[in-house]
Amino acid sequence: MSNIYGEWLKAQREAAGLTQQQLAETAVMTRSHIAHIEAGRRVPSREDARRLDRALNTGNVLSSFLPQDDVAVADYFEAALHLEQQAVVIQEFALGLVPGILQTKEYAHAVLRPGIPLRSEAECDRLLVTRLKRGKLLTKPDPPLVCVLLDEAVLRRRIGTPEIMADQLTHIADTAEQGRIRLHVLPFRCGYHPLLQGMLSLMAFDDQPPIAYGEGVLMGKLHDSPAMVETMQRAYTFTLGDALPREDSVALLRSTAKDYRRHD
Repeated sequence: MSNIYGEWLKAQREAAGLTQQQLAETAVMTRSHIAHIEAGRRVPSREDARRLDRALNTGNVLSSFLPQDDVAVADYFEAALHLEQQAVVIQEFALGLVPGILQTKEYAHAVLRPGIPLRSEAECDRLLVTRLKRGKLLTKPDPPLVCVLLDEAVLRRRIGTPEIMADQLTHIADTAEQGRIRLHVLPFRCGYHPLLQGMLSLMAFDDQPPIAYGEGVLMGKLHDSPAMVETMQRAYTFTLGDALPREDSVALLRSTAKDYRRHD
């Protein structure tokens, strides 16, 4: 991004007589995060920008003039999207849908098209571009360590055509075998488990505390409370212990993909 935003932030901070650490404490952020924003290496989330505006008494300037990357996501996911791109470790649990970073174009389109209310093709295309860009973090020169835990329902619930499902499951299996993700499937026979209530993403960073993001029906929430994040991490670890080993998980995806192709 252009560094005009970061340079303006730095100028306002210095005009207020604040060090990066002092601004970080007032805005409830980390010093290194502010340093990255000032250097143009990161785009703050809208919530970060609002906190900076309040800390510097700049009205809504930092919130209104955020650098735009032409991303299209639900409002409740915007902050999580920025954090996802910065994380060094991502632990995903998916209850009913393939995680966004692993969705194929056809699967993503089948998920995005029947929105409530029904989306236009133009809006669907905008959302699709952002969804597919997310997957590129797995092919970066320094990708995050990604662990993906899928409830078996993700494999069994047909989204789109049988061919779309077969291609999607094959893509996940290929990605796992290429070493880009650690993959585990939680089989139906496990019955109840602590993550059964919704989707969960745990993110760890080099320069800030870990974050948890949970999502339900038309809503999502970021959790930064250390106690809450630790509780969710324990639930993830506990549930992971009941999942199939990596090799068995990949084999299940491939056999399920074959079943879909036979019924295509």
